[in-house]
Order: sequence, then C-alpha cells, then structure tokens
Amino acid sequence: QVQLVESGGGLVQSGGSLRLSCAASGFDFSNYWMYWLRQAPGKGLERVSRISPDGVQKHYKNFVNDRFRIGRDNAKNTLWLQMSGLKSEDTAIYYCAKDQKSLEFSGTYEYSPVDQGIQVTVSS
Repeated sequence: QVQLVESGGGLVQSGGSLRLSCAASGFDFSNYWMYWLRQAPGKGLERVSRISPDGVQKHYKNFVNDRFRIGRDNAKNTLWLQMSGLKSEDTAIYYCAKDQKSLEFSGTYEYSPVDQGIQVTVSS
C-alpha cells in the first residue's frame, strides 16, 4: 500500500523558511514523478511543484516565483520541499503525491488515502 508521510510543517513568520519532507513507502519511489500539492483554507487542491524520477527535471507553479526548491533522495525514498520567503498566502495543508504511472509523466497524481498532509501556517 502506498504510504506518503509528510513532516516539517509548522508556524513561521512572513519571510521565513521551512523544509518539508515526505517519506515514501509501498512503491518503487525511484520510478515515479513526485508532486507537492497544497490546499489553502476554503480553496481547492493545487499543485506546487513536481520532480522527475531521476531528480533532474523540476517544475514549479508560477506563484512559487523562485522561492521554493524541490528535491529527492531516491536512496532514502524521501521527497523534500525547501520553502523560503514564505507569505501568508502560502498558509495551507501540504501534501506529497506520486504520479499514477511508473517511469513516465502522466500529469495525474495520486496520494495515500489516509494522508492528512502537513500544516504550514505563515503569520503576517
């Protein structure tokens, strides 16, 4: 069973930094595109960033504006997101997710059914 467990969230002041981590298990992590998603209060789920299986290709949504960095350690089955220059609008529950397909990019993600994400709160 796919398990994705996020950590590293918390409360930070505007302009501060946080590093989120995601421990993956139950699938061959090194074969999948991985995503960071977030859901702000009262809003829908949105994509933040994605990374290729080998960690070479990295993509960010426009609102990231060069403030976040995505990375992975395939030897440790870990995905991370380094966030800096945090703003109040970054307040959200953050989730990691995997692509539906192995060894290719489908653009469709899936995440653990019991995943509760990790809260990030940025105070202004």
